[in-house]
Amino acid sequence: MSYGVTLPEQGMFDAWREAARIAISHRIPPGELDWAGTGGLFAADPLPDAPGPHRARVPRSFLKLAMSVIWHCAPERLALLYQALWQIDRREGDLLSPADPLGRRLNLMAKAVGRDIHKMHAFVRFRELPATGRRRFAAWFEPEHNTLEPGSRFFAKRFADMDWMIATPHLTARFEAGALGFLPGGTRPDLPEDASETLWATYFANIFNPARIKLDAMRSEMPKRYWKNLPETRLIPDMLKDAEERVARMREAAATAPRPGAAAVSTRYRAAMPVAPVLPETLDEARAAALHCRRCGLCETATQTVWGEGSATARLMMVGEQPGDREDLEGRPFVGPAGQLLRAVMAEAGIDPAEVWLTNAVKHFKFAPRGKQRLHRNPARQEIEHCRRWLDLELALVRPQLVVALGASAAFALTGNDAPLGSRRGQIETGLHGRPVLITWHPAYIVRLPDRTRQAKARKDLMLDISSAAQAAGLGRE
Repeated sequence: MSYGVTLPEQGMFDAWREAARIAISHRIPPGELDWAGTGGLFAADPLPDAPGPHRARVPRSFLKLAMSVIWHCAPERLALLYQALWQIDRREGDLLSPADPLGRRLNLMAKAVGRDIHKMHAFVRFRELPATGRRRFAAWFEPEHNTLEPGSRFFAKRFADMDWMIATPHLTARFEAGALGFLPGGTRPDLPEDASETLWATYFANIFNPARIKLDAMRSEMPKRYWKNLPETRLIPDMLKDAEERVARMREAAATAPRPGAAAVSTRYRAAMPVAPVLPETLDEARAAALHCRRCGLCETATQTVWGEGSATARLMMVGEQPGDREDLEGRPFVGPAGQLLRAVMAEAGIDPAEVWLTNAVKHFKFAPRGKQRLHRNPARQEIEHCRRWLDLELALVRPQLVVALGASAAFALTGNDAPLGSRRGQIETGLHGRPVLITWHPAYIVRLPDRTRQAKARKDLMLDISSAAQAAGLGRE
């Protein structure tokens, strides 16, 4: 017998999950399911209307994996996911093991989807359209996979104050009056150029440094398949053609010659420096890249980049504001007074820090010198936005089920919402990465409270929020 399954273009994961639940409950083997709905040479029967007697249990890690793989363009992805579900239910093999061929293939597909969403966020270029009320924008993008639906949530958060449309060959996302909807895709629309596009092209041309051009690195960050839809890439051929002459002019304009022997020392120094990957694919690679970060001025005064630590597959991530004095010296997050309070509260909730990913929205310590002391200063909005690249990488690579935002700076970095924290504390909000974020106090705020009664209440609030987060993520005490 053959069963045909046809899934909608929108909400595909929920539809696949429901169909797979019914099929596995009736113990329908993978070979009897036609996920294309064609049935081959013979007419296929529809799935039963109601679930059968069997109840399959799957780990959260598989659902998390399936939520990414479902957007891959490979037609066999639906059958592969059901094959994996069948093996899990029958305890055949270990999908989490690198030696398992099916598990390895699904994880590679999930990584490809994650990279495609990252490219969408980087390379969508909006053009302004005529409007009488809210400003209107439109863009054309050609993703490699079916990533418009999960990728458009980022734009709905970032550009909530305007109406916009992103058209792709298979699907169109439309955001109007605060509501996100989807329509069928089509051919590329005729979009007018606007003044902001010209301004961006001028800026792009002026920041080009011919002495630092590395074509392989540039193509890795900005693959040529996206060039035709990016206004700035029209300038690249002319900029590369003139690169050698501009480098020669820069050399001629050099003020002084280096001291004797400086070249040899400089060569040895550069050779000893680790080379950071252009497009990190692991947490270790992302950390190596962050050590070289020069996206804002905080790196000039801080001792070092303070990267996150914990489980690379954590279901729960906790994000603070920035490293403190002790964290800046040790190179580890949450080891100072505020971190000790946080770890004490986690211990009371029965949470092992090794099972959680601990990090900060900003990776460098911002301070004001006062004699021998370095007094904490809150990071500026621009500094948080500059550092969001590293936080986005941690979210994409760890892929936590729930994130806890400790304090206002972390809440803004994760959600884009800078509203006061008092009315938001203890609430769940949707992050810019599309997953839930629990808002709570930063332990440093509690440490600095002068009133013991208020301090005790704030500590109790933090304890309740972290306990709730642990329970939602399946951590801590039963």
